[in-house]
Amino acid sequence: MSTASQVLEVTFEVTTWVTKLAGGDGTGSRMFVERFAPGDTLGQVLRRWSARYPELDAALWTASRTELGEHIEVLVNDAVLGVAHHLDTRLDGGERITLLGQFMGG
Repeated sequence: MSTASQVLEVTFEVTTWVTKLAGGDGTGSRMFVERFAPGDTLGQVLRRWSARYPELDAALWTASRTELGEHIEVLVNDAVLGVAHHLDTRLDGGERITLLGQFMGG
């Protein structure tokens, strides 16, 4: 199979109250598989996938959609975004991208 026609996949795991923004009930976790082409970055795949869920998209991104907002944490293979991966990191396929709602209060 040539690289140009190769299709890769990542798994999105949406947890806690964030599930409510992606068709869930605000509890537990929901899993989604997203296909992408070689060379796509984490930011490209995340923007394309989140755009399917307008409430999630609005909560996840700043108004410019160039930066992530502050209420949903993004992890890639259990590492917080900014440690081993950034929005411009090219994906290899097989990654698990977790969207975890931040909790505030005391």
